[in-house]
Amino acid sequence: IFSFFSSNLSGSITTPDVKLNLGGEFIKESTATTFLRQRGYGWLLEVEDDDPEDNKPLLEELDIDLKDIYYKIRCVLMPMPSLGFNRQVVRDNPDFWGPLAVVLFFSMISLYGQFKVVSWIITIWIFGSLTIFLLARVLGGEVAYGQVLGVIGYSLLPLIVIAPVLLVVGSFEVVSTLIKLFGVFWAAYSAASLLVGEEFKTKKPLLIYPIFLLYIYFLSLYTGV
Repeated sequence: IFSFFSSNLSGSITTPDVKLNLGGEFIKESTATTFLRQRGYGWLLEVEDDDPEDNKPLLEELDIDLKDIYYKIRCVLMPMPSLGFNRQVVRDNPDFWGPLAVVLFFSMISLYGQFKVVSWIITIWIFGSLTIFLLARVLGGEVAYGQVLGVIGYSLLPLIVIAPVLLVVGSFEVVSTLIKLFGVFWAAYSAASLLVGEEFKTKKPLLIYPIFLLYIYFLSLYTGV
């Protein structure tokens, strides 16, 4: 009798064999997953793949090339052609973050000298570069505003270099004046040699002179004279 009932009552309960292909391997879906998919809510289960573009380093994301900035700094600080630097890269491949860092650093130095002119320095950098750009285009120069902005910003580096020297020799008026003139000529020469090309021909002084005056004004914001 027991064998009769056991033979008639034997069996198994099967579950729906619903499988999901994930990455080449099949796994069984749960009842909740199947329920959602059958009613058109399968999109709730979708998982977006990681975008490799979202995993970029911060410097690359902001388009900051430290090696390029360092090379441009050396080109500005050492403007002599005999040194073999490709100085035209400062003009032909302009960037924003390098000049901005130089201008902000110059502003910090000026602020340390008890002259609260940070906003003035940034304003003069932007609008002074715009003036040089407009003058260059009027004179027939093929230059973009971004190029002028980068060159003028980077060329503040000589004034940053002479700043600690002025703190030491500030009590010697003659020496201090000579160092200031040297710094302004250094900065103006670095900028003018990059911006004033052969296309200006006999009109070079018309562009060199305002560049020179611009750096005199930058220096006056630092020294107060």
